[in-house]
Amino acid sequence: MDIHEYQAKALLAEYDVPIATGGLAYSPEQAAYRAKEIGGGQWVVKAQVHSGARGKAGGIRMCDSEDEVWEAADDLLGRRLVTDQTGPVGKGVYRLYVEPVVPFGTEIYLSMVLDRQSERIMLVMSGSGGMEIEEVAETDPDAIVRISIEPAVGLQAFQARAMAFACGLEAGLVSQAEQLLLGAYRAFRDLDATMLEINPLVVTEEGRLLALDAKMSFDDNALFRHQNVSELRDKSQEDPREMNAADRGLNYVGLDGNIGCIINGAGLAMATMDMIKHSGGEPANFLDIGGGASPDRVVKAFKLVLSDERVEAILVNIFAGINRCDWVAEGVVKAMTDLEVNVPVVVRLSGTNVEEGRRILAESDVELITAETLAEAGEKSVAAVSWEAN
Repeated sequence: MDIHEYQAKALLAEYDVPIATGGLAYSPEQAAYRAKEIGGGQWVVKAQVHSGARGKAGGIRMCDSEDEVWEAADDLLGRRLVTDQTGPVGKGVYRLYVEPVVPFGTEIYLSMVLDRQSERIMLVMSGSGGMEIEEVAETDPDAIVRISIEPAVGLQAFQARAMAFACGLEAGLVSQAEQLLLGAYRAFRDLDATMLEINPLVVTEEGRLLALDAKMSFDDNALFRHQNVSELRDKSQEDPREMNAADRGLNYVGLDGNIGCIINGAGLAMATMDMIKHSGGEPANFLDIGGGASPDRVVKAFKLVLSDERVEAILVNIFAGINRCDWVAEGVVKAMTDLEVNVPVVVRLSGTNVEEGRRILAESDVELITAETLAEAGEKSVAAVSWEAN
């Protein structure tokens, strides 16, 4: 789960990470009032969307008066911000964050990510902050320093100091950097985060370290432990299909193809999508209905897949272990009977109770295309789309 910049900053502030004073606004009038509350003569108005590269897309505006703050807010609110990370559809802007302009010199990149290969939290820093880290990695890879954090002991003070020196910070700032890094690590660990990014972390003209931007992502499976984090979810920033699936306990990732997939098991789902591609088609989604799927769960999966208007065929591919083919077959028949399924449906069943499942499908009155193997299922689903198109 991703959260907004202002939410990440509020969480980090609780762990002694210094941030600038700011205010949230939902209207131009409120944005201008926030600027007046903050004081000063210059402000920055930031669109709050789940995406980076907002500045390049016009989502961050510098303002020299309260009138300019009002105008910037009026222009941003309600529009869809299209960045390099959002795709062509973009993200809706429904809230803004207003901060004072902070004069600074040095910019530093800071992130912590969960490295699944080493099973460690990886601390990544660079003295080339304010830029895309991918660009820095290509043009100057030596500017990026990394350290793997041992989970049994956590980030140590000497490691934090070493990273600060590696980024070129002056000796007088190392103590501040140490406290900031230790606080950021505690936030990452305590809140079950999977990613934390501060870019840029700046050195102000007064000689203070300040987090000017912040992003955080969290492990969905750990949200039950953190109500204060789960309440920060903004459904307006999510793919409606993925949001609906999560609310119904289904594992779904929307893609750009036209063959809807209903599969049990993540590995089989990946193999099925590969087979669809190999057969010349494009999968519309990744959908794992999980083990022990009841007929009602299968119907929910059909509803979810059919909610995507681009779907021109559905492939149901089940290799039953914990699951049962007869349950899935009952769910397929129920979905075909109760729902308005106006696209071809290909069904491949294998595993536990496969004969009973095939019998249920064969004796039903619904029109289905059956397949024996994964390769056959992929080919028939692609052929079904081509047949419908003709």
